[in-house]
Amino acid sequence: MAINICDIAAPVKLNAMARIPSDEHKVKVAPRNAATAKPRKPAKQGRLEAAGEAARGGAGGDVNPASVAAGAPARRPGRPSGAARGPEQRGRLLEAALALFARQGIVDTTLGEIAREAGFTPAMMHYYFKTRDQLLDVLIDERFAPLRAGLGVPFQEHADDPVAAITTLTRRLVQVASENPWFPSLWVREVISDGGLLRQRMHERFGNVQQKASLECIARWQKEGRLNAALEPSLVFVTLLGLTILPLATSKLWREDPMRCNVGGEEIARHAVALLVQGIGPKKAG
Repeated sequence: MAINICDIAAPVKLNAMARIPSDEHKVKVAPRNAATAKPRKPAKQGRLEAAGEAARGGAGGDVNPASVAAGAPARRPGRPSGAARGPEQRGRLLEAALALFARQGIVDTTLGEIAREAGFTPAMMHYYFKTRDQLLDVLIDERFAPLRAGLGVPFQEHADDPVAAITTLTRRLVQVASENPWFPSLWVREVISDGGLLRQRMHERFGNVQQKASLECIARWQKEGRLNAALEPSLVFVTLLGLTILPLATSKLWREDPMRCNVGGEEIARHAVALLVQGIGPKKAG
């Protein structure tokens, strides 16, 4: 059956006419006064002002912090909320990493665990350090390298006095360990132990130039008669670490031991220096 478009148009026309109000029901629109009419604002500006008014709680209202925050640009996840707090947050992450590395080793520590230890989210950790290798490089540059350089100073300051050099180095090792509680355990676990990751990375970074210079200095002192010729130069530092770092690393184990609970850094340094300089024999008169 053919459809006549007029058959459809006629009812539509009637319905449209039925919806047209009569003159007496027409809404009277007041003429616009050009003097009082407000200029139309661009759509973007109007939206911005509306958002500002909504944030203030309406015209003349109080500021609504939640609305202001909602209108602010979204902050990337993990990004620090204040520029001034950035160094503080980064420092907390580094200290947390050192504590966990000393407690459970570098290989067995994840970035997520470090973030939780510092009280941050994994996203915050990822903002500063993308990988564990990057974190380890930063720790070497900012924590270990300055300590390593400081431990080499006694041999430079006392180039002609081996007793003073070794005594000063012993006390400095104990001081470093006391000021950085993570140092003894981390050094034992990752530096002087076989397969320590930190030792490998530090050797790749610095080589053994400083170690060679120290051994040559000890050998020179022996030839000059300033140091016991029976000493093995390559074992001097191992002995020194064994007398200082090892007792400090295990000091937590004897906190409840009444015989050793009062032994601290000062006692360990004194004992090490006395053993190195005077040996186990009685102190000679004069």
